[in-house]
Amino acid sequence: MKTWERRAIGGLGAASLALITASVAYAQSVEQFYRKVDLSLVVASGVGGGYDTYSRALARHISRHLPGGPKVVVRNMPGAAGLTATNWLYSIAPRDGSYFLGTYSALFDANLVGNAMANFDVRRFNWVGSIANSPLICVTWHTSSYSDIRQMVGRPVTAGATGRTAKSATTPLLFNEVLGTQFKVIMGYTTEGNTLALERGEVDAVCGIGLYTLRASHPDWFTQRKVRIVAQTGLNAVAELKDVPNVLDLVSAGDRSVLEYGAMLEEMGRPYVAPPDVPPERVAALRDAFNKTVVDPAFVAEMNKMAMNVAPITGEGMEGYIAKLYAYPPEVVRRVVAMYGEAK
Repeated sequence: MKTWERRAIGGLGAASLALITASVAYAQSVEQFYRKVDLSLVVASGVGGGYDTYSRALARHISRHLPGGPKVVVRNMPGAAGLTATNWLYSIAPRDGSYFLGTYSALFDANLVGNAMANFDVRRFNWVGSIANSPLICVTWHTSSYSDIRQMVGRPVTAGATGRTAKSATTPLLFNEVLGTQFKVIMGYTTEGNTLALERGEVDAVCGIGLYTLRASHPDWFTQRKVRIVAQTGLNAVAELKDVPNVLDLVSAGDRSVLEYGAMLEEMGRPYVAPPDVPPERVAALRDAFNKTVVDPAFVAEMNKMAMNVAPITGEGMEGYIAKLYAYPPEVVRRVVAMYGEAK
């Protein structure tokens, strides 16, 4: 037998062995698989922030609800406002169910708006679920004469912001476009500096801040009524803010479509996704474990202790939001890009 023939046969043997090994691995039951591997939860932000806090709490409880009870390891991968980790999950992460990701819902329209840095197809991810929505609000200090966003229409007011692409800037500028407010956005604050500017009276308002984020960082502002919530922008009005106007109800039908687009992303505020092509039975197991965890009394108690909101959405529910988002007519998407400007 010639040398090249022996090499070819050897190569075919190695390839066949690899295929057999892969087939055996994928033929394992879900319990067998998770008994042998760790489950890695990648977080698209640094240690200590809101996404990291939610994810580490999820990691402490989800194993109890997964067949095989795997060890859950949290791996932080910050960078490029979530793009680094999301690109990595799509292109590099194993597609066997051993990895999933907590990332930013703001990335989910990346393909629609032509984000060249987004090296993924959003619609191919496997959606695990979202722990909580992230409704945005606009607040003034309790000594302010403004208690309702409608009182600001046509009047020059100031709003603090951390930067041009931040929600604290894009939200008041969007209000100028659709409501007729006259916000002057003062940029360059840190996140904490922005709220301090409101307290000191340096700015009239802070807009585009998460209700639950603000409550967790400044609980006394709510218990002592130091701030007034003058507007909310959620897809669904928050029950406890029944007397606070929702900007979606104050605008024309055309402008409402643009606001709903952004609100849909906020509704998926704390999302978790798995890579494409994960075996369906493992996706189903991750979804089931997630759904059980977010209503687990021990998990909910831990979230309540940290003043973290829990308003879960299932993986199927997230799929529905993505389908609706990607069904928007091109003219609405163009208006979104135009209105948000550099933010998109």
